[in-house]
This record gives sequence, structure tokens and C-alpha cells, in this order.
Amino acid sequence: MSHHTDARGGPSPLPYRWTVLGVATFTQAAACFFVQGIGAMAVPLQNALDLSTTQLGLLLSASQLVPLVGLLVAGELLDRYGERWVVGIGAGVVAAGLLAGSLAQGYASLLVVLLVVGAGYSAIQPGGSKSVAAWFEPSRLGFAMGVRQAGLPLGGAVAVAVLPVVAAASGWRAAVLVGGLVALAGAVAFTVLYRRPPGAVAERAETPVAATPVPPPLVDRLRLLREPAMAKALLSGTAMVSVHSGIGVLGALYLHDVTGLGAGAAGAVLVAAQLAGMLGRIGLAAWSDRSRAGRYRPVLASMVAAAASLVALATPLGGHPLAAALLLAWLGFFGIGWYGPWVAHLAEAAPPGRTGFALGLVMAVNQVAVILAPPALGLLRDATGGYSAAWSALAVATAGTVAVTARGGKRRGPKTSGPDRPHLGPDADDTAAADASPVGATAPRSAA
Repeated sequence: MSHHTDARGGPSPLPYRWTVLGVATFTQAAACFFVQGIGAMAVPLQNALDLSTTQLGLLLSASQLVPLVGLLVAGELLDRYGERWVVGIGAGVVAAGLLAGSLAQGYASLLVVLLVVGAGYSAIQPGGSKSVAAWFEPSRLGFAMGVRQAGLPLGGAVAVAVLPVVAAASGWRAAVLVGGLVALAGAVAFTVLYRRPPGAVAERAETPVAATPVPPPLVDRLRLLREPAMAKALLSGTAMVSVHSGIGVLGALYLHDVTGLGAGAAGAVLVAAQLAGMLGRIGLAAWSDRSRAGRYRPVLASMVAAAASLVALATPLGGHPLAAALLLAWLGFFGIGWYGPWVAHLAEAAPPGRTGFALGLVMAVNQVAVILAPPALGLLRDATGGYSAAWSALAVATAGTVAVTARGGKRRGPKTSGPDRPHLGPDADDTAAADASPVGATAPRSAA
């Protein structure tokens, strides 16, 4: 595929941004492939390693522990050095950890492997989001961000379909090896194909080193969390990543234990839930591009819909195989799909020049829920002998978040252009770089 070139000899923004979107989506899917498939491997892992549901939840948490700090570090590195090498190296660490993990001897070794995977994955989420935000103008940012964020459920859907089969045929270590090879492909693809927008490159090159602003102290930057839009993102993100964790750690076991579905049928339902989540991330994010109430409205709608599905799963209705499958697909659409408009909302709310740090900061705080939710839900299931308590707890937390965050100011216009997001609109041409706002310029932020 050939690309137009601009006056500096680089790829023209309009065609190449779709290549950037494609490679960012693929790298996201590849990097999260193995971790997203752990839930579907619940039955083989429990049989091979004699695990409780709580221990299975700890496996999901292990990959999310290091990002508590790693997301902050990755966000800072992204603002200083750009996305290409930070994301490429991060995906490479994921691949190296999993390839080494194919030699793991047992549960403890697998936990260590997933800690390493989490260290590498810290760069993928904020880095991929920042790369898309740099190439797309606000009117298309939600759709583009939704497509990119669809990489996670897409990788999860393929992993749910592939990894249990590999684990059953060749053992769980073979599944870890496959995950490592997939992550390696993502690392190579991003490093080779990703480029910064030509306008941003020229702008950064023309900025004298002495004029580069010194980042404020960490304490000052943490005050970002007091911004209304950031606070909303933090609270809603905490609730919804817990819902997503519930799908991953309890979904397959619930279908197997409560509805009587076999491992293959349960896996097929989880594939459908992941695919529904992929469609949700695109559709809900595209809705956010056109929502006059702001990008946060689709996030609110997702929380309401997810809470309703969780309540239904906690009732006898959820024990019927067909009803459970439909409810999990619905929960997948909203309980996974919320992330597309949420990230677009967060990226627009970030201060100019600090998109990477803002993304990393809020994602890092949300990691507390990502880490605690899987073992907590597993413990609830082990302690009560059923799933109603876990589904109900998630429903209450989600509904409470809706009540707290539904209030807010009116939407202010999205951030337009700046060093992190040059305006590359439908009429952009080779002079787009000259029209970009200067480094450090103030741009309006969405309070949605």
C-alpha cells in the first residue's frame, strides 16, 4: 500500500493515520492476548494446578500489580520520548516474559511471569491511546479511540477461542508460549510502522531545548485528579473495570457451574461477550462524537445497562443457559464497551502537553480496582458457594457510581489542537503543522 508524502517527505496525515490506528489496535490486541484468555482457561488451569477461584483471581491481579507504578512511569516517558519506542519496548517486555513463562514450573512461577507481563503492559494502554489522540481531530477522536480500544476485547475473543484449545491439547505452558509469540508480533509491528504526525514532529524539532518547560512537581500534577472530568473518569473507571474483571474471572465458571454448559459452550459465550464488547467500544465511542451532552453520557448509559444485567444474573433468571448467554453478551457490550468513550473523555480532559501523564495517572489509580476485584470476587464466590453475592456487589457499586457522577456541569468544547493533538481534519493539507498550536499553548478542556 502506497502513501502520499508531505513537503517534508514523510507520510501524509490523512492516509497514514488509518495505518497508525490499525497498528495501535493490533498491538493492543496482541499485548493483552494471553491475560484476557486466562479466564477462559479457568477449568484447565484449575485441573492442572489445583487452584481455587481465589487463586485464579490472583493470576488476573498479578499482571495488573506493577502498572500501579508503571502507568505513571510510562505516562511520563511518553510525554518525553514519544510513543514509538516506549510502546514497542513495553510490548517486547510482555513477549519476553511470556516466552520465558512457557518454562514455568507451577503456580508461583506463573505469578512471577504475569508480574513481568504487567510491567511491559504498563506502556501499552496510555501509549496506544496517546498515539491515536495525536493523529485524530476531536470530531473523529471518539470513533478512532473506540476502534483502538476494541483491540482488547478483540484479543480477548481470539484468546478465549484459541488458548483453552491449546491448553487442552498441549498443556497450559504451550498456551503461554502462544501468548508470547502473539505479543512479539505486536511489538515488532508497532516499532516498524508507527510514526508521529509530521506536524508534531516538526513542531517538537523546532522547539529550543532551553525553552522546554520544566514539568511541575509530582504533587502539583496529582492535583489533576481534582478536576471534575478527571474525578468522573476515576470513579466510573473504578466501577467498570471491576465489572470487566467479573466477566473475566467468573464468566466461564458461572456458565459451567450454574447453567450446566460444557467448557466449549461456555467459551463460546465468552467469545460472544468479548465480540459484543468490541462492538460496544466502537459504537459507544462513535456515539460520544455526536453526543451534545458530552462524551460522559455514553459512559453513564453503560453503567446503567451493566448494573441491570448484573442484577438479572443474580436472580434465578440467570440460571437458564440461554438467558445467561444473552445477559453476558449484553454485559459484554456495555461492561467492556464503556472504555472507548471513557478514554476519549479522559484524553480530551487532559491538559495540553500532559496527555500521557494524565492517561497514566487515572489508569494507575484505577489499577487498585483492577488488582483487588478478581481475588475479591473469587473470595466472595468461594465463601458463599455461589455467584449471586459477587454479581450483586458489582451491581450496587456500579449503580452507586451512577448516582454520584450523573451530576455535573455542561459540556465545554473538546480540546482542539496542541502538541499532543495537532488538528488533522478533513481539510488538512501539508500546511497542517504550521497551523498547530505552539508548545505549551492553552486549549479548552472538556468537563463533560
